[in-house]
Amino acid sequence: MSAHNNKHATLYRMVMEKHLCPFGLKSLDLLKRHGYEVDDKHLTTREETDAIKERFDVETTPQTIIDGKRIGGYDDLRAYFDMPKAKPEGVTYTPVIAIFATTALLSLAMNWGVNGVLFDLQALIWFIAFSMVVLAIQKLRDVESFSNQFLGYDLLAQRVVRYAYVYPFAEAFAGIAMVTRVPWLMVIGALVAIFIGSINGVSVFKAVYIDKRELKCACVGGGSNVPLGFVSLTENIMMVAMGLFMLWRYALA
Repeated sequence: MSAHNNKHATLYRMVMEKHLCPFGLKSLDLLKRHGYEVDDKHLTTREETDAIKERFDVETTPQTIIDGKRIGGYDDLRAYFDMPKAKPEGVTYTPVIAIFATTALLSLAMNWGVNGVLFDLQALIWFIAFSMVVLAIQKLRDVESFSNQFLGYDLLAQRVVRYAYVYPFAEAFAGIAMVTRVPWLMVIGALVAIFIGSINGVSVFKAVYIDKRELKCACVGGGSNVPLGFVSLTENIMMVAMGLFMLWRYALA
């Protein structure tokens, strides 16, 4: 962290009746957490905001001044304190980690509450089912954007484009069916999981390990920066494996 003699800063941020700049609030919080006394200058009109932009020859606010030197916006302020960007650029596994960690905890909590056991086979079933549903929700938030990314590697979708629009609904149905404990519905869900998981698994393997393509995975929705690769393939293997187990358990046993 930079050394400071004068722990005083001036912050210009938008505080309007219909708009409160979140980056201004974050900058104010960051400065206070670093022990600064902040002269908090509110920009309450568009004219005041434009005047500050013109004064500092910048395009955005907030703007922070420390020791008479303009630091800049929120990301610039984080860099001043030797902190990484709030939203790093490039590929990231953060969305996948967040989803799987949350669904894992949810499945353990539900199994503990319902069956009185923290972890067993049922907890694993719920984990995969919950993960499928949450991943489907991510895709359903913007099906058009998902389909654009999905068409880049899924072999069936490239032949039947409408399949790219059906996939998120099929994934959600399969996950929900696995939770119902209704045998015939679970069998249908298992068949759907095996079908979509097998096709997508083969597609991912071909794109990544045979064609050596560097693509973004549509698993957490379109526009994500999650790289297509091992995590995507593992997700499909888990889907197929659970589908086969459910099929054996409720239809073939």
